[in-house]
Amino acid sequence: MDALRGIAAVVVVFDHSSYAFMPDLRRELMPEFNTSRYGIMVFFLVSGYIIPASLERRGCVRTFWIGRLFRIYPLWAAGVITLFALNQLGIAEVRTDFDGQSATTVALAHITLLQELLGTPNLLLVLWTLSYEMAFYLLVVTLFTVRRHQRSAAVAVTLAVLAAVSVTAGATLPVSALSGTIGIGPLIALASITMVVAICCASASAPQPRLFGSVLGGVLALALVPLNGTVPLWEGLVILAVMFLGTAIYRAEHGQSTWRYAACTAAVVVACAVGSAYGHGDGALFTRRGWIASFLLAVLTFGIGLALRRRRIPRLLTGLGTISYSVYLVHPVLLAVSDGTIGRARQRDSLVLEVTFFAVLLPLCVLTHRYIEAPGQAWGRRLARRVRPP
Repeated sequence: MDALRGIAAVVVVFDHSSYAFMPDLRRELMPEFNTSRYGIMVFFLVSGYIIPASLERRGCVRTFWIGRLFRIYPLWAAGVITLFALNQLGIAEVRTDFDGQSATTVALAHITLLQELLGTPNLLLVLWTLSYEMAFYLLVVTLFTVRRHQRSAAVAVTLAVLAAVSVTAGATLPVSALSGTIGIGPLIALASITMVVAICCASASAPQPRLFGSVLGGVLALALVPLNGTVPLWEGLVILAVMFLGTAIYRAEHGQSTWRYAACTAAVVVACAVGSAYGHGDGALFTRRGWIASFLLAVLTFGIGLALRRRRIPRLLTGLGTISYSVYLVHPVLLAVSDGTIGRARQRDSLVLEVTFFAVLLPLCVLTHRYIEAPGQAWGRRLARRVRPP
């Protein structure tokens, strides 16, 4: 899993840095192979494989949420604060136009990590995927609490089929449809309160509030992903289906299901995802052949990783996986510095600048992992041991 995360992180970094350093190559490559979707789908498969296992190993929703919060927020906060500090110094470009939203609204949406699903532009481009991760966490906790967590394959198939049906029926929604109906500010306030109540209640010791909070969180996720995303309806459902496919594969590997069942699940999810993308057709910023190629290769990459899981993995790849979260969050900050200082090579590719960017980024990520990520996780483990119920 570490090796797969390392590969995915490098591909995502290349995708974003190619805007600045390899624009010609990017223009030729993107219609045929969407590098961003490839890396992201590998990430989502890995998350689906790992996250439910983490919850079930703990057997405690409270310690699960503590672990997740201390895993995500320290580096997230450091990245956002650093970006704004560099912007004040005039050496980084930061987006300041948020479609007329107030700073309070934008900050609150980002603190929930659901900003992508609340109609708020992302401070950092890559943060949109964390919104889908958070929705997945809420759903995983719901299934675990109601004791349906081993139905991962059925959930994956249901979501994938719904995605295909939505395309077949021509069901489309405007971008951030709920925000347009309710209003961005009210939706952010409602979702934030709902999320806090859901997590607190789900972490309670008493069974009634625990059940209420878990179901409430799941309802929030199921409302926001299909009804208020910025990606098409079918793709939001496919993203969740892909994560639950990763969970179904975990179940098969650990004897909680059969490999035949997992293979059938994978076949349905892949068929529905490819069919949905094909039915969606080409758009201004979307080519179905590019999306389909990247999706199929992501699934194939995950499958190869599973096939090689008992073999010795190069330390370079596992090391990249260890720092993959840093790579994912730090590279947009470094790109903002690059844009604010040397600008972009808009006329021609520069392999030297691309390689130099990676040469600066990776050592920096080793430092952020060592001094921000690792201490944050250690604090989370200590707190989880203190508050863990008997």
